[in-house]
Amino acid sequence: MDFEAARIKMVDNQIRTTDVTSHDILKAFLQVPREEFMPGSRRTLAYIDEDAPLGDGRFVMEASPLAKLLQLATIRPDDVVLDVGCNTGYSSAILSYLAGSVVALEEKPELAAAATENLARLDYVTCAVVEGPLVEGYASEAPYDVIIFQGSVETLPETFFEQMKDGGRMVVVRGVGNAAEAMLYVKDEHGVVSERFGFNCSIQPLPSFRKAPEFVF
Repeated sequence: MDFEAARIKMVDNQIRTTDVTSHDILKAFLQVPREEFMPGSRRTLAYIDEDAPLGDGRFVMEASPLAKLLQLATIRPDDVVLDVGCNTGYSSAILSYLAGSVVALEEKPELAAAATENLARLDYVTCAVVEGPLVEGYASEAPYDVIIFQGSVETLPETFFEQMKDGGRMVVVRGVGNAAEAMLYVKDEHGVVSERFGFNCSIQPLPSFRKAPEFVF
């Protein structure tokens, strides 16, 4: 299979057509070999317009919504980014072309190991994979210029606002299914956080951020 040709088609047909106009983002998606971050059985399906299942409710996000979320974050070349739920490392590799450094957070040991191996093998030296509960963020490297989530959330712990740098941005899809919305949070120089609606966005949820079932009498 000609993966390079498939990658170009993905950018032209899936990303450019969904209002992604950032040249840096388009270039990043052209540079990163998505097939290298897929389970062996799915390598030939790496560039179809779907999420790639990894098991246990986890997915590599399809290209179009990922690109739109990155564009919403307005990532700068010197930014430090926290990538929450990095899975096998694909999103972190994309981020490495946009930011100064990437902290790739993953809680599942097998996915963290895969991300570490993939990013090292492909020489993405500005990405550091760290293992820990997703809902806690990663305080030891905070504060961050940008925080982004590789899946939607039903609840957003306060700790993520605490880990934003003054002037920092956080992009997260809140809600589930077709009711979910991509939101941009910005912390000003006084530590005050404001929020702005970005666009409607239906993506797979991050299981760790589901609401606890409510007890009903």
